[in-house]
Amino acid sequence: MKYFVAALCTLALLAAPALALNDTDVWEAVDHHTADSNGVDIHYVTLGEGPTVLFVHGFPDFWYSWRHQMAHLSSDFKTVAMDTRANNRSGKPEGVENYAMELLLADVEAVIDDLGEDNVTLVGHDWGAAIAWRFAMNYSDRVNKLVICNLTHPKGYMTVRQNATPEQKANTNYIAEFQKPDAADRFTAAGLAAMVAGRASEEVKQHYLEAYERSYFDGMLNYYRAAWSRLESGGEELPDLQMPVLQFHGLLDSAVDKDGLRDTWNWIGEDYTLVTLPGVNHWVQDQAHEMVSTTMEWWLKARP
Repeated sequence: MKYFVAALCTLALLAAPALALNDTDVWEAVDHHTADSNGVDIHYVTLGEGPTVLFVHGFPDFWYSWRHQMAHLSSDFKTVAMDTRANNRSGKPEGVENYAMELLLADVEAVIDDLGEDNVTLVGHDWGAAIAWRFAMNYSDRVNKLVICNLTHPKGYMTVRQNATPEQKANTNYIAEFQKPDAADRFTAAGLAAMVAGRASEEVKQHYLEAYERSYFDGMLNYYRAAWSRLESGGEELPDLQMPVLQFHGLLDSAVDKDGLRDTWNWIGEDYTLVTLPGVNHWVQDQAHEMVSTTMEWWLKARP
């Protein structure tokens, strides 16, 4: 009987799906690549096989922001996470003009081309979400599905800016402060690591510290400087999105006000799924990583 039980246990183990990576294992498990974006190196990592999901991080951050989602999804998907220009191992051109939105979009396309893919599921957070919204509008044939973390649709964001309460204006005053030539002097690698990875393990904090030591703080702020005239003028006409959209929003985010979520469904021609998370702040993919990862898995598998 004991041999029969042992055989059943062995068969069960063979039939069971492979266990997902622990998020701390992602650091060693990924493969590293470099795409050329008109002379600027764009570093990205890959993990897993299957339909491609491309992650774009925000400010201040780097590809490792997506470790939880990569660990969870890599058994069924090819997960790809890039360092945007000025961050970690990507190129660091000088000058505000080198951080214009069209160049940031070209960086994403360079990664997709380097992967040899026609189109991908695109995921973005914060500035990465700003890039993802615009890329999906301007390069709709390269995006089959769009996932957004804590950045409202550009139309919703601009509506809030134009009609901001005193509290909302105070919460976004940092953008005006970033226009100052010496604004980067307020940042240190240790300070940014403490802010973004303060609740993480010492190992994760060390990865963040080293990434920020490699980063170009003035280049990070050039994203905001290059976008300043558009933010001040009220934006421009934007096309509706023509792919399914999944959006997560931590409701405690003060930098990106939840009021900007209103009317998003009017600007999307396909199905739209909104997940709001009370008690969660700006870094929703970390602070609510289990909810974000499991919901993404369900949503992606429901739309092959």
